[in-house]
Amino acid sequence: MEFDGRIAVVTGGSKGIGRAISLAFCQRGAVVIANYASDQRGAEELCEEAKSFTGTLIPYQADVTDFQQVSAMIEDVASRYGRIDILVNSVGMMKDNLLMLMSNEDWEQVMRTNLSSVFYCCRAALRKMIPQRRGKIINIASVSGILGTAGQANYAASKGGMISFTKSLARELGQFNIGVNAVAPGLIETDWLARVPQDKVEAIVKQTALGRPGRPEEVAHAVLFLASEGSDYITGQTIIVDGGIV
Repeated sequence: MEFDGRIAVVTGGSKGIGRAISLAFCQRGAVVIANYASDQRGAEELCEEAKSFTGTLIPYQADVTDFQQVSAMIEDVASRYGRIDILVNSVGMMKDNLLMLMSNEDWEQVMRTNLSSVFYCCRAALRKMIPQRRGKIINIASVSGILGTAGQANYAASKGGMISFTKSLARELGQFNIGVNAVAPGLIETDWLARVPQDKVEAIVKQTALGRPGRPEEVAHAVLFLASEGSDYITGQTIIVDGGIV
C-alpha cells in the first residue's frame, strides 16, 4: 500500500496510536499533517524520526475540541495542498472512575475530546472531500465502545458513539465515493498502558486469544488498509484490533 503524494490529516498524531499512524503514512510517501494540541516535544521527535521516510510530515498545533481551530486547520491544509484525501480521527483521552464518583467535567471533557472532535473534524473535512467526490475517513474507536468497561462509562459511551457516528456518516457519504470506517483497538502498548497497574494489565492480557498486548503499529496497519484503494467497497465497518478479546 503506497500513498505517494496523498494528503492525510491525523489528529492526535504526535503520540501513541496516532504517532504510529502518522509514521506509517509518511513511510509510504504521504504528506502527513500530524495534529497535536500541546505535545510540542513529541511533535518535534516525530518529525526527526520521519526525516528518512519518502513522505513529508508536518506537525500542526490545533485544539480539535474547538471547531474554529479545526476549521482553520482544514482550510490551511486544503489551501496549501489543494485537497484532503484522508482524515484519521485518532485523538483521545480517558478519565476513568466509577459513575457514582465521576465528575460532570470528567464526563464532558471525555465526550468533547473523543466524540465532539470527530464531528468537528469530519464536518470541516467534508467541505473539501465532497467536491472532490473521493476521500477516506477512519475513526479510532475502542473495544470499550463495543463491550463496555466498568469504570469507563464516559470513555465507552464516547467510543460507542463514534462507532454509531461512523455507520451513519458512511450512509450519507457513499454517494460521494467517500469511505467512512472505524478501527477498534484493544489493549495497546502506549504511554497510557505504562501507567496501568501490572495486575490489571495481566488480567486483560489473559482475556486475549493471542496472550499479549498489541503494538501501535498493528493498529496502523488496519488504518492503512482502510485508507487504501483495497478498501474501496468497505464502508460503515469497524475493524477490531484486539488480539481476540471480542
